[in-house]
Amino acid sequence: MKLYLISLGAGILVGIIYALLQVRSPAPPVVALIGLLGMLIGEQVVPPIKRMLAGAPVTAAWFHSECVPKITGVPAPTTLTAAREDVRPAPDNASESH
Repeated sequence: MKLYLISLGAGILVGIIYALLQVRSPAPPVVALIGLLGMLIGEQVVPPIKRMLAGAPVTAAWFHSECVPKITGVPAPTTLTAAREDVRPAPDNASESH
């Protein structure tokens, strides 16, 4: 969430600078956002092609774990699972009897 707020803040700052300089943004907002989406999707065309050229299968599960997180910004399910497993509560020594 912090990353989104920083991005929004940077966008607002640039918008203020544009307004103070009395220039228009280089593209209408919707066009710019669609262009950015296209860039994100375009970046993900290369990894499957490289994988196919290497003779490895390109499965939906692979695409979902490797490409979708880079497009959406949401960590892959395996990354989330690994993160959850790494954060384990400290053992409760009070419940152990010696």
